Amino acid sequence: MTRIIAVTNQKGGVGKTTTCVNLAASLAANRKRVLLVDLDPQGNATVGAGIDKDALTSTNYELLMGEAEAPEVRVTLEDGGFDVLPANGDLTAAEVALLDSEARERRLAAALEGVSADYDHIIIDCPPSLNILTVNALVAASCVLIPIQCEYYALEGLTALLNTIRRVQQTANPALEIEGLLRTMFDPRNNLANQVGAQLITHFNEQVYRTQIPRNVRLAEAPSHGRPALQYDRASRGAIAYMALASELLRRERRAAASA
Repeated sequence: MTRIIAVTNQKGGVGKTTTCVNLAASLAANRKRVLLVDLDPQGNATVGAGIDKDALTSTNYELLMGEAEAPEVRVTLEDGGFDVLPANGDLTAAEVALLDSEARERRLAAALEGVSADYDHIIIDCPPSLNILTVNALVAASCVLIPIQCEYYALEGLTALLNTIRRVQQTANPALEIEGLLRTMFDPRNNLANQVGAQLITHFNEQVYRTQIPRNVRLAEAPSHGRPALQYDRASRGAIAYMALASELLRRERRAAASA
């Protein structure tokens, strides 16, 4: 069964897009069939996967507007081993257009129905805000992965996101679950990071991934080369950390399947 994972946090700069691109590559390296959906008008996941967002003839704007179907928009990355539904600045117009559209919060879910069987995992990169695009992702998703930087305002922003998730669970998507909380840009030498990390574990227990994504220069450089860290420098600490995350996520899935 396909797992659709919405990667979201309304706070920007927490490693959300980095997580999407590198988790997609790491799952593909584990021989999983993966689709990355860029739902952010900035198109950073599209660029980070090596696609020229300005040269695209169709994007997720056309997909959400019903002007194209997923196979027409989909881009296959031969090197990366995964597919992408790309985005660029055109997606900003979708935010406005969807406000007056029928079944506006279910557009992405409907668009993915035709291709979901082709994949083991669909990863959605959400915009850094709780808007109609993010709601579309949450309605389409099986679960939510929350990247979080262990800093002072992290828990405050997390509360607003959890309230949104609860509202979606109560209305449009009762099956939505929290897949896990991922500590990103983590520096174990930083006392505040350790304190916030401890608070997360206290509040969320096993929902917090054991894997921590470190601050890593090679991880930060990889998007400018249009490559996941696994391709750019597979021996880097960042690439190794995302491979560990993929392994942890797959172990959780196997345990859940065994107990079902």
